[in-house]
Amino acid sequence: MIREKSCGAVIFYRDDKILYLVEQMKQGHYALCKGHVEGNETEKQTAAREIREETGLEVTFVTDFRETTEYSPYSGCIKEVVYFLAEAKGKANRVQPEEVSALLWLDYNQAMRFLTYESDKKILAHARKYIR
Repeated sequence: MIREKSCGAVIFYRDDKILYLVEQMKQGHYALCKGHVEGNETEKQTAAREIREETGLEVTFVTDFRETTEYSPYSGCIKEVVYFLAEAKGKANRVQPEEVSALLWLDYNQAMRFLTYESDKKILAHARKYIR
């Protein structure tokens, strides 16, 4: 059995309300920002790098929020994804064109409608509760 690991974050921005970042991926689905661990990176180093690469954002991680999910992206593989909660210092408008088609800043209800996978919706719901 092959094991893979990715790390990312629920990214939010405080404006007159809280907005969450949802990525429209090149494959057509909508997801939270994440990517594969490289070398000896820590989980948060991976998440921060992926956020910078995919969005150009600098973020501040919120203390002890850490959620995980597992799924099988293909036969014979189990993938663990670790999500943190990160506050953006500004709004991104730059995408990594190889992987991301668009960045959407959405309120909670809009984000829940756009996210493709139930696991992402569950992580977002936990993050929202944590912020409140």
